[in-house]
Amino acid sequence: MASTTAPRAPGGLLLFRYSGVPVVLAPSWWLGAAAVVVFYTPLVGRLLPGATMLTSVLLAAAFAVLLGLSVLAHELGHCVVALRLGLPVRRLRLFLLGGLSEIVRTPSKPGHEGAIAVAGPAVSVLLAAVFGLAAAVMPASGPVWVLVLECALANAAVSIFNLLPGLPLDGGRMLRAGVWALTGKRATGTRAAVVGGWAVAALLVLWALWGLATEAPDRWLRLGVCLLTAWFVGAGAGGELAHERLRTWPAGLRLSDLVRPILQLPAESPVADALIAAAGRGVVLVRADGVAAGLLDEIAARELAERSPHAPAELAAEPIRPESVLLAAESGEDIIDRVHETASWQFLVVDDEGRPSGVLHRDDLRAALDRGVD
Repeated sequence: MASTTAPRAPGGLLLFRYSGVPVVLAPSWWLGAAAVVVFYTPLVGRLLPGATMLTSVLLAAAFAVLLGLSVLAHELGHCVVALRLGLPVRRLRLFLLGGLSEIVRTPSKPGHEGAIAVAGPAVSVLLAAVFGLAAAVMPASGPVWVLVLECALANAAVSIFNLLPGLPLDGGRMLRAGVWALTGKRATGTRAAVVGGWAVAALLVLWALWGLATEAPDRWLRLGVCLLTAWFVGAGAGGELAHERLRTWPAGLRLSDLVRPILQLPAESPVADALIAAAGRGVVLVRADGVAAGLLDEIAARELAERSPHAPAELAAEPIRPESVLLAAESGEDIIDRVHETASWQFLVVDDEGRPSGVLHRDDLRAALDRGVD
């Protein structure tokens, strides 16, 4: 599955990097692998009559590893397409319920959203076909054949499940892309795909309850897997809806409504005086040679003023980096994405000619978006 997220630090065991993207094995993956071994071992005994316990456990462990590699290939499909489209990927993570490609920036076009979403299931379908063909040409007996057959079935199941039309599954992202393309509104596509996600979660719960009612042989396993997956899908759909609300620019809101007036002060100004002069405005500190030293960081400035009120304000400046400069003409959604993906609490806003026109604080934007949600 692909996910659009705010930046997060890699966590877990770093396996390798693909084009600079860390591929991480989360601690919970081991729990999932152990569960596969526990539940798959008895199945090996039924498929291979006469197999020893050691053989069954080894085959189950091999299947768990191959399943993990299949999920990794699925996520790499998302990752490769996202990078080709110029969308940075924070990390690729394998965890208890599968995998996740954490894409930092939201796709700007429905075609990009759809291409990224379909890439993962396409890889899974290809793997299912390869393993299925291998199983068809092999003698239909023996442990290797059983392992190959199960890998074909597992990849087919992964692709089918991920194509269900509900967020956060890939099928939900494809549904969002389609509705977005038809209506021109990403938020409309998100709402449709969130409803689909909740429907998928409800169907999983109903299937688990049906297994209990009919006393199906796998009812307890089905109950545990379905409830866990339903929770994951339902929570993921809710998270997607919340994220969409926080990246939707409220109607009628202008950037100028949020931007604080700008004040230029000499970089050598006493920090205590700079704080007083700021009075809620954005402060650009300028050196004697005319070069901007940065924006006054109010928190750092207060701390510095308590220790040394006459220290140069430049010591409490936040550097002005290219990613922390916003164009006043940018769309609201682009501004939201830039703010979300940049580790800065204030941003310099410039007009079309590059002249500073104000300072946007992250907290001011978040408050405006929260009001828009309400």
